Amino acid sequence: MPTCQNCDNKWSWKQTFKKSFTLGTGMTCPFCGVKQYITPRSRKKSSLVAFLAPTLLLLNLFFGPSLLILFILIGSISLFLGLYPFYIEISNKEGPFW
Repeated sequence: MPTCQNCDNKWSWKQTFKKSFTLGTGMTCPFCGVKQYITPRSRKKSSLVAFLAPTLLLLNLFFGPSLLILFILIGSISLFLGLYPFYIEISNKEGPFW
């Protein structure tokens, strides 16, 4: 779970999950109110899933419709969303996008 770099409080899974879907670049700490930013390393990890979904859909397109690939896609996205808060790292400064 991410830990605020300002107040050293560890965020809960629910707080992290909720804050990760904000449209802004930063997430406000629920304890001290200071804006925290996802590190470039965490962004790179999460971008792997962005490539997984289209790849599985292309496999489904090229080799014919398959319920197995559809279930794998739904399962992998659900697994990613459940584990994503555990892999987020945050910092006080906004780093480069990559």
